[in-house]
Amino acid sequence: MPEVDLLFPRVWFEFPDPADQGQVFRCDLTWLTSRWTCIFGNGCRGIYASSPDTGCCTLGAHFSDRDDEERVARWVDRLDDEVWERRTEAVGSRGKVVRKGWVETDDDGERKTKVSGGACIFHNSRGFAGGYGCALHALALREGVHFVETKPDVCWQLPIRRTFRDVERQDGTSYLEVSIGEYDRRGWGPGGHDLDWYCSGNTEAHVGAEPVYLSSATELVTLMGEQAYDVLAAACAEHLRSRAPLAVHPADPD
Repeated sequence: MPEVDLLFPRVWFEFPDPADQGQVFRCDLTWLTSRWTCIFGNGCRGIYASSPDTGCCTLGAHFSDRDDEERVARWVDRLDDEVWERRTEAVGSRGKVVRKGWVETDDDGERKTKVSGGACIFHNSRGFAGGYGCALHALALREGVHFVETKPDVCWQLPIRRTFRDVERQDGTSYLEVSIGEYDRRGWGPGGHDLDWYCSGNTEAHVGAEPVYLSSATELVTLMGEQAYDVLAAACAEHLRSRAPLAVHPADPD
């Protein structure tokens, strides 16, 4: 079936952050209770038809901030040739991986992972003996940690999208609104509409055994905190028990 339209009814759930009364979470229950799952290597066509095997890794990953880059750097130091196909490209004159070997700056001055061979430098090809896909993901599996620790923020969050907005109430008080929702094509900026294929609204990717709020629980806890996630999980469970047809993600199976 084709990708669904970007505009359809959604159910949003708002609640104050139990850990910070200055914040209010606004969560898309329609997305979080959907059956989306990552199908990389199992039907994913990639964002560009010219490079279907690279998934959404074609452009490299922009770091959210300096802390994000430094965290990833500590894990990059643990990568070896066993799990990283292009490691030799990042090795400096002294035989060790250097930052300039895997980080580059885009035209806007933003730092990101390098692109090599038409994909992120950490992308391993299908023929690589150490395994197909992200080297940092493979490292997480080898080290027994979750990939939220090893991969850039944008990589482990996608296609969950967290955004922030300052809201002023009519009585003059204000709060920080933290939205948790679907990272659809619009999240990529104007160029998102030009992607040849995209997963979040595509019926081919809505085949998960669990709803997103369960399958991506670790990611959501990292984004929201444990207390807020518990509130969200309870709301999602109740929504699944009582949701009306208009509240179902249109890419989900009937």
